[in-house]
Amino acid sequence: MAAKREPTFRESVDLMFNRAVALTDLAPGLEEKVRVCNATYTVRFGVRLRGQIHTFTGYRSVHSEHMEPVKGGIRYAMGVNQDEVEALAALMTYKCALAEVPFGGSKGGLRIDPREWEEHELEMITRRFAYELIKRDLIHPAQNVPAPDMGTGEREMAWIADQYKRMATTDINYRACVTGKPVNGGGIQGRTEATGRGVQYALREFFRHPEDVAEAGLSGTLDGKRVVVQGLGNVGYHAAKFLSEEDGCKVVAIIERDGGLLDEDGLDVEEVRNWIARHGGVDGYPQGRYVRDGTKYLEHDCDILIPAALEGVINLENAERIKAPLIIEAANGPVTAGADDILRHKGTVIIPDMYANAGGVTVSYFEWVKNLSHIRFGRIGRRQEEARHDLIVRELERLNRGIGDVWEMSPDFKQKYLRGAGELELVRSGLDDTMRSAYQAMREVWRGREDVTDLRTAAYLVAIARVAESYRAMGL
Repeated sequence: MAAKREPTFRESVDLMFNRAVALTDLAPGLEEKVRVCNATYTVRFGVRLRGQIHTFTGYRSVHSEHMEPVKGGIRYAMGVNQDEVEALAALMTYKCALAEVPFGGSKGGLRIDPREWEEHELEMITRRFAYELIKRDLIHPAQNVPAPDMGTGEREMAWIADQYKRMATTDINYRACVTGKPVNGGGIQGRTEATGRGVQYALREFFRHPEDVAEAGLSGTLDGKRVVVQGLGNVGYHAAKFLSEEDGCKVVAIIERDGGLLDEDGLDVEEVRNWIARHGGVDGYPQGRYVRDGTKYLEHDCDILIPAALEGVINLENAERIKAPLIIEAANGPVTAGADDILRHKGTVIIPDMYANAGGVTVSYFEWVKNLSHIRFGRIGRRQEEARHDLIVRELERLNRGIGDVWEMSPDFKQKYLRGAGELELVRSGLDDTMRSAYQAMREVWRGREDVTDLRTAAYLVAIARVAESYRAMGL
């Protein structure tokens, strides 16, 4: 019997969409409108580097314009191709709809290995790529707003914003053309940590529902749960750091490009991150058991598995051996459609990517709003909030003195209560609210319909319904 073929990432997204849309009563025409990618632009441009012209291929895909601007990251990787970019753009549409972020879905990519180029060379390449997109309105505050993705970060977003400013000299909202910028370049506090922080908030919300926790064969709280993290990049690092430092989780394994580390007593996430920064990988780290084939640790016995790097790492080949009862997809598409079928039949609970990693686009939305309003969150109301709190505390202290000092405030209460919320606190508050609301919408379908047995299908159903309603409101 021939081995079952592994679906591509694009096919996986389509298969998961099909599974959900079959449970809806959408008219065929509207179903197709929600499904299809509206447009993909392919650009090939040359840059003179190291004494010769190098030609690069880039993409910008727009999946849905049911809301504008459309939103989605730009990734730098050698594996970038049209199918991948279109699949990621579709996921962005559903992710924004589920999180109630008022954007359509888009995605971009440049076929390049950023490690092969010096910083000044990367800047020239990035600016030329941005130029090609900007002149076609594929980067614009009101139409298409990129963000960082795999292989890009604050630095690249700052270059793109500056390139847009050079080309649109009279656009007062030029900083809103891209998100994920440095804080001193129009960015927002909490954006770098946002996707990892969102993973933490997603798990916290899941563990607020004992019935859902029991579905995964677990019990209690996050405290003491054994976690395996695949990929200690920006997302995996922040998720692992926050879960271990703030929620009492024990990170027992970390998987990186050059291998994996295992220590049942728990690894120090910060120390491992610093080691990777100095040595380029986990090989040689003095703590834990190292294996060159780190993917073996995906199959390690743990409570929570967090794939936080590439798509397709959990697939038909290894799905049967995955022991984690709970998987949270911090990366986009880490579980293939075939593996998803196997895991669901095993009873594994998967918190899907379109929900789990929505923290990045949520805080990008806050940054975009900040750029359009031209004012930092908390600037107007923070001190007035402190003044009102101070009024209450002073009155309580006066009343206490009047009855003979019968009680005293807890240590640090006054200081904590008086402090008004700054930008970072407000961003985290907004992100927490978003992750809670999105989970509740997803859970209502999961628990409320007998024909929905998993969170991914529930997430797609919520997202598809919201996109369809937007199209209906437009008269389609």
